[in-house]
Amino acid sequence: MDPEPVRRDIPTCSLCGEPAAIHQRQAGRHLCGTHLIADLGQRVSETIASRQQVVPGDCVAVGLSGGKDSTALLLILHQLFGSQGDIRLVAVTVDEGISGYREATVRSAEALVHRLGVEHITISFEELYGHSLDTLLKGREPQACSICGILRKKALVMAAERAGATKLATGHNLDDEAQSVLMNVLRGDLGRLVRDSGLESSGRFIPRIKPLMYVQEKEIATYLMVQRIWDDLPECPYAIHALRREVRSLLSGLEYRHPGTMLRLMENKKTVAAAFRGKSPIEPVSTCRECGDPCSGETCQVCRLRHSLGF
Repeated sequence: MDPEPVRRDIPTCSLCGEPAAIHQRQAGRHLCGTHLIADLGQRVSETIASRQQVVPGDCVAVGLSGGKDSTALLLILHQLFGSQGDIRLVAVTVDEGISGYREATVRSAEALVHRLGVEHITISFEELYGHSLDTLLKGREPQACSICGILRKKALVMAAERAGATKLATGHNLDDEAQSVLMNVLRGDLGRLVRDSGLESSGRFIPRIKPLMYVQEKEIATYLMVQRIWDDLPECPYAIHALRREVRSLLSGLEYRHPGTMLRLMENKKTVAAAFRGKSPIEPVSTCRECGDPCSGETCQVCRLRHSLGF
């Protein structure tokens, strides 16, 4: 007689007993799809409230690439503020001009804003800089992420200005933030390590906010899957050149073996920043002598990049 198959218990939600969609290892609990959706909404709401990221009267430009993080961000912000007349949401999308990649993500972004009925502004590198990213990177592919990061940041700000935004929300999650902390440590970049883009700007620039900064990437992916909002999108072809790719792999392994690693990195960043309060190692904000944008030093990164790339 054949032995009976070994029964493997299916994990159930710690709150209701339904089949679990995710295991939150640091919290030591399983959550079903319904409770995960509620949990993320509550945690993002608490992050926004604790840091006063959104207040009545704000127009929030939501950076929407069409990928999973920005999709989840817009969904959650629409859930929290979509029915509030004193807070306005506008999705802003940057088309860098990456062949075989950005076309699909822009379509995904357009489908989402149509579904939610959210105003949408799209801006392109071609429009702003006269060239697509693919053109600018010919022969410079290993510099892709640095060049794109500088130009994309400027493009997002310009789209937010077109929207009349008072805040610019991006989909950076806990994984992204922890990776940035470690990358800044590896580079010895103390200025970036302690900088907080969400600080009061005194009207010199639109403050950036990161409502997902304490939500893990796997939670975001599961959040979208349980709602059947998941597009199988291509990966950016330039990602293979990024230091972040290696740091991401390293941190993912550490987080799996030692739950809470990424959160502790974030907490340590706050400790270091607090130690430098009032004596910041970064230069004070001034005005670019060429374009007039806020910057540290005499010339902003975009203008320096324009000179080096010749456009």
